[in-house]
This record gives sequence, C-alpha cells and structure tokens, in this order.
Amino acid sequence: MTHTDLTGHVAVVTGAGSGVGQAIAVALARAGAAVALIGRRAHKLEETAAQVHMAGACLLVLPGDASAISDVERLYTEVIRQLGPASILINSAGVHGEFTPIRESDPHRWTQTMQINAIGPYLMCRAFLGDMLDRGWGRIINVSSAAAFGDIGGVNSAYQLSKVTLNHFTRQLAAEVAGTGVTVNAMHPGEVRTEMWEAIRDDGEARPASGEGARRWARIVDETGGDPPQKAVDVVFSALRPDADAVNGRFLWIDDGMTKPMPTWD
Repeated sequence: MTHTDLTGHVAVVTGAGSGVGQAIAVALARAGAAVALIGRRAHKLEETAAQVHMAGACLLVLPGDASAISDVERLYTEVIRQLGPASILINSAGVHGEFTPIRESDPHRWTQTMQINAIGPYLMCRAFLGDMLDRGWGRIINVSSAAAFGDIGGVNSAYQLSKVTLNHFTRQLAAEVAGTGVTVNAMHPGEVRTEMWEAIRDDGEARPASGEGARRWARIVDETGGDPPQKAVDVVFSALRPDADAVNGRFLWIDDGMTKPMPTWD
C-alpha cells in the first residue's frame, strides 16, 4: 500500500516500544510525521527510536504510563512543548492479563488489565482530542481485538471485557465528534507474533487446566507465523487518507487475516 504523506503532522503512539505499536510508529515516521513514542519501558522505546532515526524523522521518546492520570498530563505537556499539537493518536498499549476463572483471579492483574486496555485510551483521548477539534482534523485509532466479539470462554474475563469496553468507548467518542473532521475508530491488528503472544503462550503453559485455549492459539500463531504487523499498519493508513472522513465509529479489520471479520455494530 502507498502511504499518505504525513509531513507536518504530529503523531502520538502508545505501546510504541514493541509489536504493533512499534510497527505503526516507525511507519508514521517514514511517512513524514513527527512521532511521540510512549511506553512504560524506556529501553524498548529507544529500540523503536533507532528505527525512526533511520527514517530521518523528528521524534520524541517519552517513557510513561498512558493509563495513569498524572503521567498522561505530563506526556501531553511534553508533546505540546516539543512537537506541537497532535493530529494523530494511536492507542496501542495493551496487556492480556491471565487465563483464570474469576474466582481464582489476581485482583491486581485483573484491574490492571482494565486500566491499561480501557482507561488508558480514555485518558489519552481526553488529553489530545481538544487540539484536534480546534484544528478541525484528527485521527484516533484504538487497537482493540476480535476477542470482544468472541464467545465467552470462561477464563478470559478481564481482557475480553476491556476490549468490549474500549469498543463502546470508541463508538461513544466517535458519535461526539461526528462532523468535526476528527474520526475515532477501533481495529483488530491480527494474530501477531509479539510480546503479548509470548505472554499468552507462557501463561497458557503455566495453567494445565485453564490454559488449553491459550496454548492452542499460541501454537497456531507460531506454526503459521501469524499475521504480519504491516497489515495493521495498512489499516491505520487507510484511516489517515484525506478522503476517510466518513470512516468514523467503525471497527476495522486487516485484509485476509487469520481471524476473519466478525459481525460488529456496523
């Protein structure tokens, strides 16, 4: 896919230190955007920054927790001070949680999953949305999951609920900004062999009874190689096209992914 020229745009990407977030951040930089890399692990952000530097792009490395109110306020201030108002926001930070029945779940991990996957995107959108509305153009993409539309499995409550919540939030915000030039969409990035894949695999292997589904999924992704991150990148850039103003409040699927598109609210 030929990507849109993003010269003059400022893009903010959470979860930019690895996986899909890293791939999107690098692609945005190569398309000419100034990119703010946000994540909790500074050394991983530096790995992404090395790739962005090769593209000759302007960037800002901002270690921080996109799900913490105080951190988001600081991150927003630094982006404005060093790069200017953002017109693109990619909420890619996410964790999977654990494969346990609710009765046996760790309340700290359960609530952390909800905080990072659902509350974090709310905080980031709330912080950066105003500048987009003032300028009359913006693109927000929340990285969600097909898991939000799957059957109830019995041992995946926090992750699945976090993505259902994120989808509803996406629809709500999209309705609020309709007709402003700002769009808000969710996407399934595919079955990508990332650090989250490793975490799911390891958690599944550690739980002989409840982890069978995780082990089976991880094995399939490993054997096939999974979906390439470039497919998620292409979905993002399709929403960035100048003629994509009507694409708002949608759930976006990658082309020819391992998981076929499911019925959503469209």
